[in-house]
Order: sequence, then C-alpha cells, then structure tokens
Amino acid sequence: MYFNDLVTVVLSVVTFFLAIFLFGQKKKVHPNYPPGPPCLPIIGNMHLINVNKPYLTFHKLAEKYGSVYSVQIGLEKMVVLCGYETVKDALLNQAEKFSGRPHVPVFMDITKGHGIVFSNGNNWKAMRRFALSTLRDFGMGKRTIEDKIIEECHSLMNVFKAYKGNPFENTMIMNAALANIIVSILLADRFDYDDPKLQRLLKIVNDFIRIMGSPMALLYNAFPSVVRWLPGSHREIIPNVEEIHTFIRETFTNQRNQLDVNDQKNLIDVFLVKQKEEKPNPELYFHDKNLTVLVTDLFAAGMESTSTTLRWGLLLMMKYPEVQKNVQQEIEKVISSGEPRLIHRKDMPYTDAVIHEIQRFANIAPTSVSHVTTQDVTLKGFFIPKGTQVIPLLYSVLRDKEHFEKPEEFYPQHFLDSDGNFVNKEAFIPFSVGKRSCAGETLAKMELFLFFTTLLQNFTFQAPPGAKLDLTGDVGFTTPPLKHEMCAIPRN
Repeated sequence: MYFNDLVTVVLSVVTFFLAIFLFGQKKKVHPNYPPGPPCLPIIGNMHLINVNKPYLTFHKLAEKYGSVYSVQIGLEKMVVLCGYETVKDALLNQAEKFSGRPHVPVFMDITKGHGIVFSNGNNWKAMRRFALSTLRDFGMGKRTIEDKIIEECHSLMNVFKAYKGNPFENTMIMNAALANIIVSILLADRFDYDDPKLQRLLKIVNDFIRIMGSPMALLYNAFPSVVRWLPGSHREIIPNVEEIHTFIRETFTNQRNQLDVNDQKNLIDVFLVKQKEEKPNPELYFHDKNLTVLVTDLFAAGMESTSTTLRWGLLLMMKYPEVQKNVQQEIEKVISSGEPRLIHRKDMPYTDAVIHEIQRFANIAPTSVSHVTTQDVTLKGFFIPKGTQVIPLLYSVLRDKEHFEKPEEFYPQHFLDSDGNFVNKEAFIPFSVGKRSCAGETLAKMELFLFFTTLLQNFTFQAPPGAKLDLTGDVGFTTPPLKHEMCAIPRN
C-alpha cells in the first residue's frame, strides 16, 4: 500500500531480471534464528515496508514478533532490535560482536570503506581514535570551542534580527551556523552564511540526507546491479558527493603545501603531520582517501544532526508556547541579561529537560546507522550469524513505554522529578551507545545548550499568522521537521 507507481515499476523490472536465477533458492536458517514475517521471492518483505519511513513498520512488527526479529529487504536478511533493554544488551553488553558496519552498496560506492562512519576493522579503530583525540585537542568539551559557539550564536542572532519579526524558513540558516562550528575545527575557518561555496556544500549534504531516505535508495541498496542503471534521484549521489570530496582534496592539498609541523591549526593539519610520521607498512591509515572521507563524515554529521535537532526545538517552542515561556523564565532567573555559558546548565533543570525532550521526541536517527555482527552471537536466546546486518531501532528506544511515561507526546517532565530536579534516563540514547556511538556527542551537547538558550533568551518564536504547525517528520536518512516558516520576535 506504500509503494508509489515508480517503485512498483522498478520492482517489476527487478523481478523480471532476477526471478529465473533466484526464484526458489533457499538458504539454510539456524533453528534459533530470530522469527519474522514470511518472505516473498526476490523482494523479501519489501511489500510490508513503509518505504518512506521504514522505522514505523519496524516498530509495528515488533508488536507481533518481539524485540529481536528478522526481516528481509530484497535478498538481504537483517535483524531488528527493539526497546532499550535489547539494544543495550547488544551494543553495550556485547559491544565488540555488534561493532561492525554492513556493506551497504550506496555507502560503499562513495566511501570505499574509508573514513569513520562506514569503515571497519583496524582502519575504523585508527580513524575513530584519531577523530576523538583531535576533537578533544581542538576544544571539544572545553572553553575554547565554547567561545566559538557563542560567537556563532551572535552571528545567527543577527541574521534572525534582520527579518524584523517577519516569517522565514530556517533550514539553510541553521545549517550554516552549525557548519561553522565543525569547520572551525576542520579548517580553522568560518564561512559567511551566504557564501556560495558553503551554500553549495550544505545543499549537497541536505540532498544526500533526503535521497538516502527515499524509496529509490532502498531499492538501490537491495538491488544495486539493476537499479544503478535506472533513472532516479539515487544517480545524483555519487557526482554530488564527489564535488564535496574535490573541495576537501583541494583544501588539504593547499594546507600540505603550507604545513608547519610546529603550528598545527586544525584537524587537517594534524592528520597531515600524522601522514608524514606514519612508517611504511602494509596497513597505512593516514592516507589521502581516509582524510577525504573522514572530513566529509565529520562535516556532514557535525552539521546536519545538531541543526535538525535545533530546528525541531524551535518548532516545538512555537507549538508549545507555555514551555517556551517557562524556559525563558528560567533563563531570566539564572542568567538574566548575561551571556549563556555551559556552567549555567546545572542550575537550569527545566531548560535541560526541555532540550533532552526535544532530542527524544524529534528522534532524528530512528534506525541509527546499521551495524553488522563481527562473529556469531546469541542475543535474547536467538542465534545471529556473523555478517548479519543489524538495525538498532532507536525510534523504539526513545519511545520505550517502560522508560517514558508519555512516549508519543512532547513531555519535558520525562526528565524532571516531582521537585523539579533534572533526572537523566538510561534509555535516553539519541547518540546511540557502545563502540559505534557518535564521536561528536560532547560537541553536540554543547551546541544544543548554547544555541537553544541564547536564541530563547533573545527571541520568542511564533508561527506565522494562520499557519498550522505540523509535527510530522519529513523523509530522509535523518528525520527533519517538515519545511515551515517561523517568526523570531526580539525580546529586547
């Protein structure tokens, strides 16, 4: 019922070309393999999947098949993990066994296994270790990056003020502000918001995120050898990402020519110094391909997820003006007209709870990024073979009824006790957990608090007259709010 005409046509083509070869083939399944819905030849369970928002189908299927169950997308068997206890058991208690990344065709096409997000083995370990240490060295969690975030907050406020309370759409503005934070670490630079180069890079990332959540991307990953030749948005991915890669290669080539090992200004400089120091051996990690993909990973992830969360936050403040007012009252009580700083967070339990609830409710990475088992593993009594793609359904964790009183509602009291004190919840894992958790989690938390409190200190956010605020998430690899306009009314 969810397939549009194009998807139906593509499936017909796929079936026609592959049926003779594949029809009737059966693979041996371990007797304790997780249960799941019956599969059709060729397409598996694709006829059941909401191709725009598969996480909704995955969540629904858990009601029938339990917290560990299997699905088949095309010819690929996958295991879905639902609920906090199950996800924790896999990603924390058996972290190493669930630490791999699967061979997803579209991501392999653009990364070739390099970088940090979609790499594996020793290469992934080397890149993650480098990224974490370098992000810390350049201020993640420290006063130096806090100052940069506050400066960027002021730049963003100036843009908002220029609209003089009139309606505007905030996607590219918010993206630009958050991009400048990670750019300061990667390049020791910043862009003007209307810089054509920045606008182009942001558009490519936004288009990529949207396409990766589309039905065509799902089909491409299921049947790459056939779908790659068909028309569709999936064919835009490689040339667009290559444009970003070209920009990054040009940037680090220029920096290499001017490199001063005694004055390492940014992450690229540190990588290039490591490259010079790396002794020749069969497994080199600090090579140009890794640098290109690593910087792309950090730029896209460092910008898009936090920007999307903040956009959800402003939308929710418009939808729930009483919550917005309560946050502003706490800001006035704790900070007054001073500058928001991270040190204020401990004295602002309501604001902290609202930010946490924004992240929980927005649920911007509902399926997380798929894992793959690095060895045979038993989970909740079920056998999962080595090499199985695993989907830790964060949507089900952040809406787990055992941990959140009103999982389908925006309810900041999830993170407050009866006395109004902030209470963290163990099931609050928007950055995932375990060995593949988000490397930039500390930076993202800093950004969310400082941007959110600064914006609400200086503006009241309202919907344009007559506008209806829709809290339905849009389609994409992450889940942004539907496009909307807002009014930023200055408070002073």
